[in-house]
Amino acid sequence: ARIDLKNRSDAASLNFTALVRSAEKAAKLKQLGVKTVVGSHTDVALVEKLAYEADVVLSIADCDYLPAAEAFLKGLEYRFKDTGNVPILIHTVNHCAGVLIDNAAGAFAGETIYDDANPDQIETLAPSQPHREVDLAIIKADKEGYVKTYIILPSTIYGLASNKLVDLGIQNPHSIQIPALIDASLSRGQGGMVGQGKNMWPNVHIDDVADLYIVLYDSIKNNPATGHGREGFYFGENGEHTLYQIGKAISEALVEIGRGNSPEPTTFSKEEVQKYFGSNYLGTNSRCRANRSRAIGWKPTKTTADMLGSIKLEVADSLHRKPVPLR
Repeated sequence: ARIDLKNRSDAASLNFTALVRSAEKAAKLKQLGVKTVVGSHTDVALVEKLAYEADVVLSIADCDYLPAAEAFLKGLEYRFKDTGNVPILIHTVNHCAGVLIDNAAGAFAGETIYDDANPDQIETLAPSQPHREVDLAIIKADKEGYVKTYIILPSTIYGLASNKLVDLGIQNPHSIQIPALIDASLSRGQGGMVGQGKNMWPNVHIDDVADLYIVLYDSIKNNPATGHGREGFYFGENGEHTLYQIGKAISEALVEIGRGNSPEPTTFSKEEVQKYFGSNYLGTNSRCRANRSRAIGWKPTKTTADMLGSIKLEVADSLHRKPVPLR
């Protein structure tokens, strides 16, 4: 999956610049017709400059680094002051399970389901929730009128990405949560879960996530009424699962390849939780509905059944890749 803007009918009118960390990856991106700048999102002066030069900024590197957010917002503000045109920011929160989480520790399925079409409900989230500090700065900027902001919040992303970026070694083909659970399960020789694994998370296929960016971009371009600012949250989900279901699918796959003892997951000990994950994050509830995303035309196709069916392939792939850290 990739956010494919290069093969559009209007691609000739679009100029792309990517901030990349290595000269090697920059050279590979140039093969695809993308202008590159070598640097890091931690170089706030560079981020501010690049944002100033852009009509549209896609923030997809780090959803928690406030100085970077402040830098691209400052650059966009200066652009507005100099041109009179309101630029666009599409920001990514790497997992809605961060900002929406509770402290269930796997003991129960939460009853609160967040709706991306309900800004009043979203505003009940405490500023101390993960990722929330950056989100609030972005919403404030939109309210001040110098930028229109949109925040995409995918859920548990699954599926192995396959495209030119992966082939060139630019894009990581793996997600995080499920591969990290697989790695921990392989290490202990048994699929696991936090507590009883009753907590629930939403899920979304990587290709459907990429489509959401395109659908949102087109909606922004073609429909001035597209929600932004406090009404600019766009969840990515197409079903829910319990963490027990994930643990069971991993356990069954491990038994099949001779790396597990039982098809039933067992509870991670406190020591294992700290060793593998650093917290009870994988025991939290994070429930949401992507009603606003669907309202602008997003039509995800992969379901929870597809997600559970993909785990066997993820387990096989994990035997040939580096461990995926969750902490």
